[in-house]
Amino acid sequence: MYKASAQDPFNHAARELIAALRGVVNDVPPRQFRRPTQALSPLIEELLVKHQIGRAAPEDAIRENWPGLVGAAIAHYSHAGQIDPRGKLTILYNQPVAGNELRFHQTDILARIRALPGCHLVKSLAIRAG
Repeated sequence: MYKASAQDPFNHAARELIAALRGVVNDVPPRQFRRPTQALSPLIEELLVKHQIGRAAPEDAIRENWPGLVGAAIAHYSHAGQIDPRGKLTILYNQPVAGNELRFHQTDILARIRALPGCHLVKSLAIRAG
């Protein structure tokens, strides 16, 4: 049996020929591409950073201070969602009156959010029913 390495100089046809000359079965699929093995710790660290696991996220600060940002009555019918990579915070509401109030006070809410620690990256709000 022929084992291909990450830096294998032979293509599939050459591996087939070598296997036939040696009288062994070539069990490597023709479209398989072997990548070099990577260490696991940098990959895990990359995922932890990407998904903000174990780290303080701006969304957490916004959710903790939500009643103070929009008022207790509106906070009861709305909640802050995710911040996209462009800095747009999604706010979801479940009552039309809450949506109107959020839109009416959008600039004030955005200023209060940007004043929170770690939330200076929020550039705009997307207010949606949900």
